[in-house]
Amino acid sequence: MTISTLEVLRRLGQDGLAETSRRAARVAASFLERRFDTASLDFPLLPQDVADSTVHRAADGPATPVGTRPLKIAWLCTPPSPGSGGHTTFFRMAAALERRGAACTVLLYNRHGSDPDRARRTIRANWPWLAAEVQEVGARIAGFDAVVASSWETAHVSVRRGQAPTRAFYFIQDYEPYFHPRGSLYSLAEDSYRLGLMHIALGPMVAEELRRNVGAEAFVVPFGCDAETYRLLEPGPRSGVAFFARSGTDRRGGLLGRLALEELHRRRPDVGLRAFGGPMPAWSVPHEHLGVLSPSELNAVYNRSKAGMALSFTNVSLVPGEMLAAGLTPVVNDDPLARAVLEDPRVIWARPTPGGIADGLCEALDRSPEPVASSVPAHSGWDETGNAVADIIESGVRSWRR
Repeated sequence: MTISTLEVLRRLGQDGLAETSRRAARVAASFLERRFDTASLDFPLLPQDVADSTVHRAADGPATPVGTRPLKIAWLCTPPSPGSGGHTTFFRMAAALERRGAACTVLLYNRHGSDPDRARRTIRANWPWLAAEVQEVGARIAGFDAVVASSWETAHVSVRRGQAPTRAFYFIQDYEPYFHPRGSLYSLAEDSYRLGLMHIALGPMVAEELRRNVGAEAFVVPFGCDAETYRLLEPGPRSGVAFFARSGTDRRGGLLGRLALEELHRRRPDVGLRAFGGPMPAWSVPHEHLGVLSPSELNAVYNRSKAGMALSFTNVSLVPGEMLAAGLTPVVNDDPLARAVLEDPRVIWARPTPGGIADGLCEALDRSPEPVASSVPAHSGWDETGNAVADIIESGVRSWRR
């Protein structure tokens, strides 16, 4: 870690104080990571919660028939943060079962420990329509008719901690091996689809990835959109580009999006840029950063903007559907499987390069100024999705031959 004074001075003269400070911070962080093995803290599971498809399978065994009584269902997830789209969709599915009389419990898993009281306050404040109890997952998942995993990590937990005769389901919103480079986490995520859970895939893109890469089958349920919130407001002038900033999550294309917006700014420096979501530190391109917005606030941003950038590489995100409902033209990274989900002809499919995305944004900005809300049935609400998931879970539990 030794760096000479002359080297520091040379870097200061060549790169400036800000860049040199970032380099120094990176060297220090790398040293601390090696010294204290801090990278191991990022592993999302406790060792005893890692399942192995050659050894472990989802719980099975004899039980008293469920009959027609209300079901007791556990929804297993990580502690949510305000604005989490994945948790919002997952909780919508739980609410669909609650409307049918099911008693739902949110079970929280965090390998470093959870604070159920804090999570309960977060859920009540941000998802007030969800009535489920909120608890930290215990050493055993028992006393439920079904447990629904929300991610590859919680799929492993549901298998290692689940007790017969709880029926195990896996609500899959992304093909999650793609969250990681080829390696240990990739392999463990991939193995989560071999553990014997009943798969429910959100959209055909995920289902096809499961079939093609793992040979796993899934029930497919359609995408929805909160069309009550995301809609056309009173007509007014539209300008600029709205985009989702999530720099720490590569599957959302943060770096690629920044490069594309830099190219757009070079071509059209007068176009305003509006970022929502996470911060964008050390970015020199002029932009308006709006932070984490409520759905109604986000809809107002969509209604002020003329083009939107919505990148996602593991499944189509919910953002393009929301933009369409608000009359905004989304520019999306092109993918043949994604096209099967987003069929609205106003979507602009861009080659996933900085220039390709900038081309798509220019096309969106040059289109007719008259906004038109999406008319695609898939973007009419979440009831169809919730009912489909409820049908699968109810049928899977009540007709289960143990």
